[in-house]
Amino acid sequence: MPLTLDRHHRLRESPFSAGYWCEALAHTPQDGRSFQLGSASTPTPHLALRWLLRRTQDVLDQLDPTATWPAHEWLIDRPEHERALAALTRGEIYTLSISEDTTHYILTARPTGSTQ
Repeated sequence: MPLTLDRHHRLRESPFSAGYWCEALAHTPQDGRSFQLGSASTPTPHLALRWLLRRTQDVLDQLDPTATWPAHEWLIDRPEHERALAALTRGEIYTLSISEDTTHYILTARPTGSTQ
């Protein structure tokens, strides 16, 4: 007997059921610890890039701008954003790294296998 669900009884979707999984981590190399800073699932590469842009700005708002100028430049680098979209569309992971004194931040977006 097949499982049928009406509009009031839907199976919960896994976060990996969307097309792209985005994640932000902070890593402190001196003690080897990692901290989850946020994650999200998105249905399109454009929304995955938007998530990366917002999370990058959130991270940078808390850091010394002089130490993280490459990431500030990434925020306005339209050609790099196009490369990120192309990589995600091809099914590749896109990673942005930000280093600051004692912490290394890693922001990623990757297809989950069900991209649209």
